[in-house]
Amino acid sequence: ARGTVLEIGIGSGLNLPFYRPDQIEKIIGLDPSSEMRSLAKKAAVAFEGLVLFIEGSAETIPLPDRSADTLLVTYILCTIPDIAGALSEMRRVLKPSGELIFCEHGLSKDENVRRWQNRVNPLWKRFTGGCHLNRVVKGLKLNIK
Repeated sequence: ARGTVLEIGIGSGLNLPFYRPDQIEKIIGLDPSSEMRSLAKKAAVAFEGLVLFIEGSAETIPLPDRSADTLLVTYILCTIPDIAGALSEMRRVLKPSGELIFCEHGLSKDENVRRWQNRVNPLWKRFTGGCHLNRVVKGLKLNIK
C-alpha cells in the first residue's frame, strides 16, 4: 500500500502492523462500528497521526472522488448488504492510477464445504458482524478506468 490508503472495514486494526510507514501518506480507516474503530485507534498508536478514522459504510464512502491511491479490502464483502453499490463507491474514490488490494472468501467450489457453509451460516453471521460464509463473490468487478 502507498500514498493515501483507504481501508474499507478497518475493524480492530489487524492490518495496521503490515503497512510500511515510509510508503504511506495517510491511512483512512472506514468502519460503521464505533466499537471496532475504538479498537483500531489503540492499534494505530504506533503510526503517530497517520491514521484517520471515519464512520461510514462502503456503500456511501464519505470521501471525494479519486482521493485514494490504495484501497485495501480484507474479508469484508461478506458483511456488506449492497456489494455492487460498495464496489461502485470504491471505484469512485480510487484514483485512476490507484491500486486495489483485496483478500476475500466466499462460497466454496467444493460441495462438502458448501454444505457446511450453508448449515453454519445462519448462526455464524449472528456472531461475526453479519459475515455470510456462503456469499457468492465470483464475477464481481470493480471496472476501474
